[in-house]
Amino acid sequence: MQDSLISQQVASYLDRLVPPRDALTARLEEEAAESDFPIIGPACGHLCYLLARLTGARQVFELGSGFGYSTAWFARAVRENGGGTVHHVVWDEALSVRARKYLGELGFADTVTFHVGEAVATLDAAVGPFDLVFNDIDKSGYPHSLGVIERQLRPGGLLIADNLLWSGRIFDSADRSLGTEGIRQFTQLVFASPQWSGSIVPIRDGLLVARRA
Repeated sequence: MQDSLISQQVASYLDRLVPPRDALTARLEEEAAESDFPIIGPACGHLCYLLARLTGARQVFELGSGFGYSTAWFARAVRENGGGTVHHVVWDEALSVRARKYLGELGFADTVTFHVGEAVATLDAAVGPFDLVFNDIDKSGYPHSLGVIERQLRPGGLLIADNLLWSGRIFDSADRSLGTEGIRQFTQLVFASPQWSGSIVPIRDGLLVARRA
C-alpha cells in the first residue's frame, strides 16, 4: 500500500483533538497499530459518531465491522439518540467473538446485533429500513453493494463509506486491480446518481458521506 495522502503531522493532530477514549478502546487502537489491523481510527470514528448523532440515527447497519471498533462509535451515538440497534457483520466467527467481548465490556451488548456471514447478503435479508449504513467491505464489492444499500436505507438516510481515496491508487491509471476499480466505479455511481448527494471528506483514507434522496 502507498503512503497515506494525509501527512502524519495532520493525521496525528486530528487524532489528538478527539476526546479521550476509555482504556480498553485506547489499548485496541494501540494493538491495531502494532498489528497493522485496519480500523478507521479516532478521527474518523469520532466523525462517524458525530454524523450519527446529528442525524438522530437509531438503526445502523455496518457492512464489514472488524473487531467492533467502528461499531462502538455508532453504538454510543445510537444509545445517546434514545436507543436502537447497530448491526455488526463479519465473515469470521473468531472475529465476531472478539467483537462480542470488546463491545460487551464497553456495555453495548444490548445495542449491537451480531451476524456472521457475507455482509451485503446479510443487509439484503435484514428488516429495514436503516437510518445509516457504513460500508467498509472488500473494495471490489463496493459497486454491487450500492443497489442493496439504496433499497435498505430510508429516504434521507446517511451512507458512510471508507477508503474512497484508496491511498492514492485511484489516481494511478495503470492500476486496474479489482479493489481500485471497485472504488472508482462506486465513486462514479454515487456522484452520477440523483439518488445521492454526497462529498468525500479527505480525512485518513477518504470518507464518503452521502445522503439518500
